[in-house]
Amino acid sequence: MTDTPDPTTALERMMAMNPDSLMHRMGIEVVEAGLERVVGTMPVAGNTQPYGLLHGGASVVLAETLGSIGSALHAGEGRIVVGLDINATHHRAARSGVVTGTAVPISVGRTVVAHEVVVTDEEGRRVCTARITCLVRDAPPGG
Repeated sequence: MTDTPDPTTALERMMAMNPDSLMHRMGIEVVEAGLERVVGTMPVAGNTQPYGLLHGGASVVLAETLGSIGSALHAGEGRIVVGLDINATHHRAARSGVVTGTAVPISVGRTVVAHEVVVTDEEGRRVCTARITCLVRDAPPGG
């Protein structure tokens, strides 16, 4: 791990990289970002499957977004992260409102970082549990 910049500054720089990203299109908002946890919200509306339930893939997008941000914060300046593996277990349906994801590090190394992400509904009930593993690499020249 290298020295990390202020998480707020690092997050702002990440968000500015691609304002048309999937994260933005799905309405994901990061409400807290630090080395110990990253928290974000996502509306159910617009992210549902044909039955009107939160799409499982949307939960995975939320989990990957938050886990990747957490991994990037650990990686620090001059390094990038890419997802190696993600898995998710869907526990219950969400039909409306907002879901919240909380990513906490499981293992933080120089080259691999893993996070557990718990997605809950507005009543605090677990909707999904995911685990994401990211590879940490040096940023390419000019990147």
